[in-house]
Formats: sequence, C-alpha cells, structure tokens
Amino acid sequence: MSDSSTFSALVLRCLCYNSINSMLTKVRRLWKSLGPGLVTGATDDDPAGITAYSIAGARLGNSLLWVLLFILPFMIAVQEMSARIGSLSGCGLTGNIKAHYPKWLLLIAASMIVLANTFNIGANIYGMAGALNLVFPVPIQLLAVLISVAVLILTVKLRYRQLVSVFKWLALSLFAYLIAFFMIDANWSDIIKHTLVPTIAWNREFLLILFAIVGTTISPYLYFWQASEEAEDIREHRPRIRICKFRSVSKGKLEKINLDTKLGMLFSNLISFFIVALTASTLFSAGTGSIESLRDAAMALHPLAGEYAYLLFTIGIIGSGMLAIPVLAGSAAYVLSELFDWGGSLDKPFGEAEEFYIAIVAAIGIGLLIPFLGISPVQALFYTGVLNGLISPLLIFLIIHMSNNPAIVGENISRPHVNYLGYASFAIMLVGSIFVFIG
Repeated sequence: MSDSSTFSALVLRCLCYNSINSMLTKVRRLWKSLGPGLVTGATDDDPAGITAYSIAGARLGNSLLWVLLFILPFMIAVQEMSARIGSLSGCGLTGNIKAHYPKWLLLIAASMIVLANTFNIGANIYGMAGALNLVFPVPIQLLAVLISVAVLILTVKLRYRQLVSVFKWLALSLFAYLIAFFMIDANWSDIIKHTLVPTIAWNREFLLILFAIVGTTISPYLYFWQASEEAEDIREHRPRIRICKFRSVSKGKLEKINLDTKLGMLFSNLISFFIVALTASTLFSAGTGSIESLRDAAMALHPLAGEYAYLLFTIGIIGSGMLAIPVLAGSAAYVLSELFDWGGSLDKPFGEAEEFYIAIVAAIGIGLLIPFLGISPVQALFYTGVLNGLISPLLIFLIIHMSNNPAIVGENISRPHVNYLGYASFAIMLVGSIFVFIG
C-alpha cells in the first residue's frame, strides 16, 4: 500500500473515531440532562397501563393505535404545564392549590389522588406478582410481599438523585416490549394503516377501551409526580428557595424541562404503541382476546410469541412495576406532605421526614392488603379508573389556570398553543368521563 493510501486510511479512521466519540458525548449529555420527564413518561407504562394496552390489542387488534399518536400532543401539554408549575414555584400541585385556591378544591384533589394511587398500587403489585408467578413458581401472595419490601427498601434507603438514576435505568427495561415485537411476524401494512387512519366503532366495548387508553395515558398521578420532582430538582440546587412562591428560573432550564418532558412522553407512547401492536399481532390474530390481567396476557403470549418474546414481556412488567409502585406511593406522600405541611422529601433521610416515609409505607401496605379486603386487582383497576375519570377534568382545568397564574409562574405563562391543547385535553376527559358514568 502506498504512503498516500496509508495516510488517507489513518485520516478516515481518525474522522470516524472523532465522529463516534462526539456522538457518544452528546448522548451522555442528553442522558444526564433527562430526569423527571423521562421517569414520568416511563411510569405511565406501569403494570396497570400495560394491562389496558394488552387488552386493547388482544380484543381490538390494531384499531386503537391511532389513539396513541393522537393523544401525544395533549399529554405533552398537560405534563409540560405541571413541570413548569413545580419548577417555577418550588413546590408541587397540592402545595400550590393550598396556597392559591379554595380549601374545598384542595381536599377534593388530595383525597381522590391518594385513594386512586392506593388502588393503583394494589393493582400493580398483584399484576406484577401474577406475571412473575409464571416464571417463579412461588405463591402470588408471597411474591406480592417480596415486591412490596423491595420497593420500600429502594425508596427509603436511596436519596432523590440516586432514585432518579435508578428510575432512569429501570425505564430502559421497557424497551423489552419493542424488542419482543420485532421477534414476531407483524402485518406492517395494517399497523401503519391503523396508526394514520382513525378507526371508531360505535359500540360500548370499543368506546370503553378507547377511553381506558386515553385515561391511562393522561393519568392524574403523573401531573402530581412530575411537578413534585421538578420542585425537588430546583430545591436541590437552590436549597433556600421560597416554597410555593414564584422564583425565576433561567430560560435554558425551562427549555431543558420542556425537552425532558417531550422526550419522556414520546418514549411513553412509543412503548405503549408496541405493547398494543405486540398483543394485536399475536393474541388478536390467534383469536385469544379474552384476557383480563397481565398474567392472562403472558400465558397467552407464551405459545404464540415464543419463549424469548414471552420472557421479554415479563421483564418489561418487572421493570415497569419496580418503577411505578414507588412513584405512585411517592406521589401520594408528596400530596399528603404538602397538605399537612410535613416538609417531606425524597432527598431527606427517614429520620428527617418520618411522616412522609410513613405515608409511603402506608400507601404500599394498604395496596398490598386490597385483595384481603375483598377487592380483586381487576376491581382495583376499575376503581382507579373511576376516580381518575372523576378528577382528571378538574385537575387539568386547575393546571391550566395555575400555569397562567403570575403568582405561581411569574411572566412564564403557558404559550397559547399549549393552553389550547390543555383545554382540548380537559374537553376530551370530560366527555369521556360523562360517557363512562352515564352511557
């Protein structure tokens, strides 16, 4: 080889190395900048949500894929408002409602979100335990206890920044559904068609499942969690910040929050999309649509999708549950902490925030006891849906008002298009709730 050829090869190799190194550096910076938005988005695909998406795919095939694309901008708008409220005020939604709105609104919002989260925790614990029982032949009740203990140790022992790091890595476990989908034969033309062309069947089952998808995607506990975590993030860097009062935040910080939120919600709906497509391509195609739980879905997938796809589905359940249960319990604890002025925080050790951590223990403990109270995991999911349906329109309206309240966000009021999307979200949830409860 000539000297010129050798030199050219070395230059090309250096250029390739520098390009790859530069790309990896950008990826690392992006990963480091992600936080509450990514975690909130991943939490939306909790075992209860996965159940709803699996039922939708198994019973209706690809018919509802368009909903996940349609709902994305509304989801981003509401979460972006919640994030900015937490960041600019230094406290969560409950604290802001308490500081700026009537007491009756505070009591309604706080009581219903705590109740809904508790039911959701129970549904998630037993949904996770039922799926794990297919891999580990241990009694479901014992698995539920072990899951609860593991979650409590994780939540109580680790501080805020450590928890965020763990939650971010757990979020990656949800890619198991994407991998599982690409291990099966799928009808891509049908998937693309139903993603881009809305399909609506005017019968009660279809409309109920459609609203279940919307309700589990735009879920109230996500508003509270992200607002509280954005406030934690601000307080971590500015410990003397005034709580529940406007404090300016740099434009660059707000842009990072918006990017984090957009990527988190996009990630959430991407995973939801592949869960629906996976169960549609296997269970619906095989005529196995009568599933009621994650255990049913996993059992039905085993012979249809193969051993590896079945195991990946189960891994996704484990990861999502370990992420969602502490978020649900933590969200309820933040609500109670701001309601009763406990000053609780995930960044404080147990001895400095006893009431806050006791609330987390109580939420998980009550969730664990739900089947012994005569309420099945499926019923717990139903009650969660009822409570979320009742409170979602009110909360979305409140969030829109708070995100345009100068006492909370200063001059950083929501942009007009975000407000329009917020009001559209309010209308969608209101109409859906009326249909479910009256129709």
